[in-house]
Amino acid sequence: MTAPPWQDGVYAALKTAGVKQIAYVPDAGHSRLIELAHADNDMHVVVCTTEEEGVALAAGAHLGGQRACLLMQSSGVGNTINMIGLPTTMRAGFLTLITMRGEWGEFNGWQVPMGQATETVLTAMGVHVKRADSKEDVVDMVAASAYLAFNSAIPVAVLFSQRLIGAKVFVKPEGE
Repeated sequence: MTAPPWQDGVYAALKTAGVKQIAYVPDAGHSRLIELAHADNDMHVVVCTTEEEGVALAAGAHLGGQRACLLMQSSGVGNTINMIGLPTTMRAGFLTLITMRGEWGEFNGWQVPMGQATETVLTAMGVHVKRADSKEDVVDMVAASAYLAFNSAIPVAVLFSQRLIGAKVFVKPEGE
């Protein structure tokens, strides 16, 4: 029997932290977490059209006495900049898990600028940024980050490195 993927451990850490709502913009790097959330009858799952909707959902969850987590890709961080100040202003715990692009093995140059800027931009907005680079560390990193976010009422982001999630591969159709 093989060990479950690290994403199963991350989902368990979110459940242990009391997360009851998951907001996400579709992303292959988060596909397992999204699948687990949709299969969980105790989890309220919302697909967003933009990442800032997820920040607003998390703020609303806090006001309603629940904990939420936003799943997004690094390319979407730029969309959240105005809204990301909301949890700080509210003194609301905010947790986001971000799959990185523009790093190791990237094929799409369009992903590189935001990939390089993600940590700097989030830090400038007052978000405490943690980085998970290995399967061995990611579950503990998410658990500790959830604890920090929700018990200290601060915004925390965990960046899942591209090496951790695996580089996307683009294959051109034959004849092109």
